[in-house]
Amino acid sequence: MKPDPCREWRESLGAYALGQLPADEVPALEAHLEGCPSCRAELDALNSVAGLMARADPDRLGEAPTPPPELGDRVLASISDERAIGRRGRRLRLGLALGGVTAAVAAAVLAIFVLPGGSDEPPSRQVSFEALPKRLKVGARLEPRAFGTEIHIYVKGAPSGALCRVFLESRDGARLSAGSFRYRWGEGSYPVLSAALDLSSTRAIGIRVGGRTFLAPVGRS
Repeated sequence: MKPDPCREWRESLGAYALGQLPADEVPALEAHLEGCPSCRAELDALNSVAGLMARADPDRLGEAPTPPPELGDRVLASISDERAIGRRGRRLRLGLALGGVTAAVAAAVLAIFVLPGGSDEPPSRQVSFEALPKRLKVGARLEPRAFGTEIHIYVKGAPSGALCRVFLESRDGARLSAGSFRYRWGEGSYPVLSAALDLSSTRAIGIRVGGRTFLAPVGRS
């Protein structure tokens, strides 16, 4: 919440409208009113009320009404009811939150202990690339995922700095990119890539190293 810069000035407006503001505070308030349209508008409203109050005849005013004796009990009962409603609301929100946590835990347990046994999703596949140039070694492990296929690929012996592009080939011959990486000479590369193609629909995996493309079939499980 933003602070109200006129709050202190507004607290003095009522006394000013009734002519009861201490004389030493009047100049500062009037200087503020010259530059504050909002406070001037509020003072105009208070002046109207102050004018009506001046017309009141004290002799014609009745005694202040006496509150009924049960009013205090009714106020306390109302406060108690409001607190009870608040507690019920908090318990309901907590119950819903705990219910959501319980459902999430149950879903996790179901996924761990039930789904793997009855799933039709294929297991991971190990793929070997054949007919590679001398010193070049490439292998891959394909994992089924909800988004498609996760690819753990191994490359060693490629020219240093060579750009390696990986793709999957579907059973109808379409090729879907799985990303790329740069090979650094002297160490094997083990990037993890992904493609939006189900492993069950994948016929082959390919890698293009520099200007040459190598393809390896993905066998059925």
